[in-house]
Amino acid sequence: MLALYHNAMSSCSQKVRLSLAEKGLDWESRHLDLRAGDTQTADYLKLNPRGVVPTLDHDGMIVRESNVILEYLEDAFPDPSLRPRDAFGKAEMRLWTKRLDEGHHDLATASVSMGVAFRHQFLERGEAECTRLIEAVPDPVKRERRRDLIFKGLDAPVFHEAIRMWVALLRDMEAALDGRDWLAGAAYSLAEAAYTPYITRLEHLNLMGMLDGYPNLSGWYGRVTARPSYAAAFGDWNEDKYLTLMAEKGEEAWPRIQKIQTAAS
Repeated sequence: MLALYHNAMSSCSQKVRLSLAEKGLDWESRHLDLRAGDTQTADYLKLNPRGVVPTLDHDGMIVRESNVILEYLEDAFPDPSLRPRDAFGKAEMRLWTKRLDEGHHDLATASVSMGVAFRHQFLERGEAECTRLIEAVPDPVKRERRRDLIFKGLDAPVFHEAIRMWVALLRDMEAALDGRDWLAGAAYSLAEAAYTPYITRLEHLNLMGMLDGYPNLSGWYGRVTARPSYAAAFGDWNEDKYLTLMAEKGEEAWPRIQKIQTAAS
């Protein structure tokens, strides 16, 4: 039996749900509310000491970290394959997923999401409670990054760095898709499953203007969102309260973000 501890709007959870859908695998949902602290309970921390989602339980074997889970599912359920057949294609695919683990997820995407939208959820709690939640972040670097993003928003230096990282990523994706439909070869692969949630996050934040001038990438996004797996991984799980928050705050932020993007290009 496959059981997935996940969150509806988590990018890392979305990529695993994409892979599960592409492979046609049945799985049991263990949905966790991040704002309610479900990932910080003693029981969950035994499964995932970092207190993050997703976590996969395969007949009692616990697998953590989204990109590791993607590879695990590929090894455990190889048909249909989501890895390129050739060695170079496999290397390309892994370079894409490595890039997420080396900063794009934790710095670029998390910073833009927090600086544009989610900071408002914290600020509504009042300064004292907001500070308490920030101080509870165990990693001192992430703690100070979150503090800046919550209280400074788009004025936080890390926010500008996040947009520069996004500019570099979009440019590299556009180049990789020149003359081909997929990121790592001739077919949809784990690279698509890994990156679809991040472009979707731009869409949810009303920041798809960042893709202007990137026709290859725009075409790629149209292809991945047209697949049945996309509806299964996203449409069945999207939460209106978060979609509304992200869309409204993203629309407000877009003029400034466009200027930051232009300066970074």
